[in-house]
Amino acid sequence: MVITLFYFHDPMCSWCYAFDFSLTALQKELPDFIRIKKIIGGLAPDTTQPMPVELQKNIQQTWRRIEQTVPNMLFNYDFWIINIPVRSTYPACRAILAARQQGTDFEDKMIGAIQTAYYQKAKNPSLPSTLLQCALEVGLAVDKFANDLTSDEIEEELQNEISTARSFSVISYPSLLLEHGGRLFPVSVDYLDHETMIREIVSILEKTPGVSC
Repeated sequence: MVITLFYFHDPMCSWCYAFDFSLTALQKELPDFIRIKKIIGGLAPDTTQPMPVELQKNIQQTWRRIEQTVPNMLFNYDFWIINIPVRSTYPACRAILAARQQGTDFEDKMIGAIQTAYYQKAKNPSLPSTLLQCALEVGLAVDKFANDLTSDEIEEELQNEISTARSFSVISYPSLLLEHGGRLFPVSVDYLDHETMIREIVSILEKTPGVSC
């Protein structure tokens, strides 16, 4: 029996970045019969328009709130000085899917590379040049990655994943949903302690007939 834990995210979601350490620990300790399936929700569609100043301020406030909430989380605020911010996460989302084309191991590596480029190196993941550099850093075949990034196949896959998130009524990222027996059970995201999520998942399964933890 395989049970699915859906993880809904966006590579340019700062709260998803804050959740990464706890998520990694959760993945390591999940029972073997539970698999994590990552679904990209797509926060912001394609645009070349500069991000409104008020939105820039709101996102910076979010970064500060995360730093106050999650230990050891630091952001490089130079991003807002040396870039022209664009509210578009779809390019980075496509980059994750293009990386996945070359092997599932590359999915997590690309997420990490994009987050590091954005939050630590003050690079702009809305730009193809940044995404190509990330692909090079994680060891992808860059020519294939570049072709896949703009392909109809990847665009279709992105739209399918966005539709999946919406069909599950996911409205915020990161989000976790445990699927079993045709039912969906929300799992509370804990940025500080992955064990609380383990206990919640075990509690759900213990109440489900035919499941042994």
